[in-house]
Amino acid sequence: MNEQFPPFCDGINLSVKELLEYRGRSALLDLSAKSQIKSHMAGTLVAKTKGRGMEFDEARHYQVGDDIRAIDWRVTARTGKTHTKIYREERERPVVLLVDFGHQQYFGSQMLLKSVQLAHLASLISWSAIANGDRIGALLFNDFEHRELKPRNRHHGALAVIEYLVKIHNQGLESFKQNKSKPLAFEQACLRLRRVVKPGSLVFVLSDFAQLSPKAVKQLQLLSRHNEIIGCQVTDPMELSLPDQLSGALAITDGLNRSEFLVNNQRRQQYATHQNSLMLGRSQVLKKLKIPLLSFSTDRPLLSQLEQRHTKKSAVFEE
Repeated sequence: MNEQFPPFCDGINLSVKELLEYRGRSALLDLSAKSQIKSHMAGTLVAKTKGRGMEFDEARHYQVGDDIRAIDWRVTARTGKTHTKIYREERERPVVLLVDFGHQQYFGSQMLLKSVQLAHLASLISWSAIANGDRIGALLFNDFEHRELKPRNRHHGALAVIEYLVKIHNQGLESFKQNKSKPLAFEQACLRLRRVVKPGSLVFVLSDFAQLSPKAVKQLQLLSRHNEIIGCQVTDPMELSLPDQLSGALAITDGLNRSEFLVNNQRRQQYATHQNSLMLGRSQVLKKLKIPLLSFSTDRPLLSQLEQRHTKKSAVFEE
C-alpha cells in the first residue's frame, strides 16, 4: 500500500503534535451507550442513557404523570399544594481508557509500532468523548510505571490524557531499548482499573491482549458487571503470518525470551496457524465476557482504517 505516515509521525517516537491531529475527528467514533448496565450502587435501574442523576434541582407544582415517589412532602405541607422534586440530569458520563504500553507493544514491521497506533487510538477516543459531552480519564502504564488520570470534562481532560500518553509511551520505549520488562504489567493494570473505575462508566481497553492471563480476565469480568467495556486490539501483520519473501534463519523475541528457527513453507504455515489460534482464543474469551473486540493494524494510519469502515457502511462499535 502507498499510505502516507500520519502528520508529525515517524512511527516510533510519540509527540503531542501528532496526537493533537485527532481533534475534530470525533465524527468517526460513536460513543453512545450500547449495552444495558446494572449497578448495585444505582439500585435496579437499567438504562442506556446517562441517567436522571441524583442532584436536586428544584421543586415545582405536581403535574399529572409525575412520579408520586418524587413528591416533596415538606414543601407540600408548607404551601398546601402538591409539589414534586426535580433532579438535574447527569449529562456527563465517565469514559476511561486503559492503555497498554508494555514491552510487547514496541513492535512494528511496517508503518507504526503497535504502541504508537494505540496512542493514536487513545487520542481519538479522548476527543470523541469530549465532543460527546462526556468526561475522559485514563490509566496508562508501561512495565515500570502507571499513571491514573481522573475523568475530566472539556478539552482539559483530553489534553491531560495526551500529555501522559507521550510521557508513558516514550518512557516505555526507552526501557524497551534497554531490554527491561515486567510480564505481569497488564494483569496488575486490570486490577488497578477495577479499583478506580466508577460504576456506569464506558471503559476502553487498548492493547494487543497478548498478556490476557486468567487473573486479568477475572478483573475484566468483575468490571463488566457495572460498566460497558470495549476492547481495542492492535496487531502487526507479521504477528499473523510471515512474509513470503522471508526465508532462512529467523530469531524471534518477546522481550524476555529468544528463539531461532528455520523459515520454510511448512514453518510459515505452522506459524500462521499458531498465531491465528492465539488471536481466536483471545477473541472468544472476551466474547464470553460480552466485551466487543475491535481490531486495528499497524500497517495503515488509524484514520484510513476508520474511514474505510464508514465507506463500507459498517458501524465502528457494532458488536
